[in-house]
Amino acid sequence: MILSSYSKHTRECGNVLFLILIAVALFAALSYAVTQSSRSGGGDANSETNLINSAQVTQYPAGVRTSIIRMIVSNNVSADELEFNTPSTFGTCTSSGIYCVFHPSGGAATYALGPSDVADSGSAQAWVFNGENEVNLLGTSDGADDPSATEAEIIAFLPNVKTAICKKINGELGLGTGTPPTETNINVTTQMTNGVGMVSGAAGGTIGGDVAALDGQAFGCFTQGAANYYYHVLIEQ
Repeated sequence: MILSSYSKHTRECGNVLFLILIAVALFAALSYAVTQSSRSGGGDANSETNLINSAQVTQYPAGVRTSIIRMIVSNNVSADELEFNTPSTFGTCTSSGIYCVFHPSGGAATYALGPSDVADSGSAQAWVFNGENEVNLLGTSDGADDPSATEAEIIAFLPNVKTAICKKINGELGLGTGTPPTETNINVTTQMTNGVGMVSGAAGGTIGGDVAALDGQAFGCFTQGAANYYYHVLIEQ
């Protein structure tokens, strides 16, 4: 009986030791795999970060567009009546804010700056909204750098976007992953607020046309001057 108990105890100890050795081996293998993944996946990590940041850039104006469509349908607001006053200037909105996209009485869209992570300077950039430019082959356009009030789109612009983010955005759109195409004469500064920058055309230019890669593209990235700009059409005409 004593020998039998001893033998059983010995087998149990052996089994436990065997399981511990297996656990140590598995842990070592897992540690090795993680280490190798970290060493070889640095580029992939950067790519994933760029993808996440590019998604942040594209999703915000898409949400603003939804608010504008609601305003047009529910409040019978036309494109040339839209106002993009920031919360600090709500006091100058027309008719108690019913035309202001970010005002609670208007579109009630959330006002936000662009993510600091996507900016060359590392500082959050303000979006620019205006109706001074058109996109060639989108809606009604003639390709000339003098869009009329009936041709100009309502567009959101985010300035100073990192080149890597622009490349990721354009790549996802099938526009290539090289340097963003160069544009000229695009009005990327006029802010469309009460009485300023309303849809008028003629003050801006045409996205696309001479830059065929952007023809018919409702959103994408281009370079103008020394900066990259992401543009997103909110209302096409």
